[in-house]
Amino acid sequence: MRPEPTIADEPGEYGLVITCEHGGNRIPEPYQAYFQGYQALLDSHRGFDPGALLMAKALAKAFSAPIVTSTVSRLLVDLNRSLGHPNLHFISIQNAPAKVREQIVRHYYRPYRTQVDRLIRQSLVEHSQVIHLASHSFTPELDGKLRNADIGLLYDPARAGEAAFCKCWKASLKACAPELRVRRNYPYAGKADGQTRWFRQRLDADAYLGIELEINQKHILAAGRHWSDLRQKIVVSLQQTLARYFAHPGVIQ
Repeated sequence: MRPEPTIADEPGEYGLVITCEHGGNRIPEPYQAYFQGYQALLDSHRGFDPGALLMAKALAKAFSAPIVTSTVSRLLVDLNRSLGHPNLHFISIQNAPAKVREQIVRHYYRPYRTQVDRLIRQSLVEHSQVIHLASHSFTPELDGKLRNADIGLLYDPARAGEAAFCKCWKASLKACAPELRVRRNYPYAGKADGQTRWFRQRLDADAYLGIELEINQKHILAAGRHWSDLRQKIVVSLQQTLARYFAHPGVIQ
């Protein structure tokens, strides 16, 4: 096994896969009866991650990277939770007959996970390392508490490559947008239950880097060019990060 990728391969020896698990709040017709009276919840951060789909598409376009997205609400089935997780479904689906839940998993959860798995493994056929970047956003305030970050980078601190990559990306974001507060593993722990952890359990640390990008939704809801400018800054910062991470062995700053 090769050492963990704190030192990079030759330039170009990596693949990039973009995903967006919470891109919309759509409820397919067969299940709409389970969400009668819950439209406000579907329209909130509980129903989806505003802006995450647009950010994911911008990244995929900028880097010509393969992308997997979903516009089905996380309340129907949360694609970023493991099967059996208590929050895999909203309460109305939890109380539905087992065959309904099985149908939802079969039609939406498994195809999504299978497609992401296929792209990541295909990337590893073509490259020695894959960076899986999942696009998310978070509400500015939760349970009465303000979140004090503009951007979060989630990773597993025990994976040296992920830690080094996020340290480098944070520095690049600081250079591109010094007005922003960027925090690592905030507002959530990167090693918590989720799709990236699922892949970490199956792929070596020297082959797979799972990073979740979290953007404060106050920037997405801002008027004018603010949101489009921020997307561009994130793209530029990632370009700089990839260049530094993979082109200057041993100089992760």
